[in-house]
Amino acid sequence: MSHAVRTNCERTFVIRPADSFSYAYLLGMYLGDGHLAGNGRSWQVVISLDGAHEQVIEECRAAMDLTLPARIPRLRPHPSDRCVRVASMAKAWHELLPQHGPGRKHERPIVLAPWQREIVERHTWQFVRGLVHSDGCRTMNRFKTRLPSGRVAEYAYPRYFFSNLSADIRGLFCWACDRLGLRWTQSNARNISVSHRASVALLDEHVGPKA
Repeated sequence: MSHAVRTNCERTFVIRPADSFSYAYLLGMYLGDGHLAGNGRSWQVVISLDGAHEQVIEECRAAMDLTLPARIPRLRPHPSDRCVRVASMAKAWHELLPQHGPGRKHERPIVLAPWQREIVERHTWQFVRGLVHSDGCRTMNRFKTRLPSGRVAEYAYPRYFFSNLSADIRGLFCWACDRLGLRWTQSNARNISVSHRASVALLDEHVGPKA
């Protein structure tokens, strides 16, 4: 919604999301798989998703719709790849997603505005869901070990991964995990892993595998 703020006897308008719960999810999706493009008159937000995950696509579309109800999001399947682009055109996206800028996200600083951080602090699970649904996954880690008896035993346990080239975006994911009490480790330069049993159980409850 638009909030009017009077400054120096002039009326200016600051755009804020109509639904902060949905926005927290959309923000996570945007930081993972989204981009913003302007044409001089308006701005289009586009989030590119795997066409196999219909539930994630619908949730992204709904979050975009509830964040800015004045614009109807469009689904644009790629003609050859298994990709669906969720897109919406409006001048307001320029203010709603201030992390946009020239170049790729991992090549520029990504910092939440104070009002965005307030929303994420209120709806941290939604933010994490958006990040995982865009640049994360749930997998089964399998390994074999030889027991003292000589028998080779095979074990499997679930874990979540979040992968992003941007150190700032990975940092936001880790910060959100800390707020939620999730134990995480950095597997390599671009991957964050959550494999602690209690933390995985919480992610299963609030996020779950992509569908």
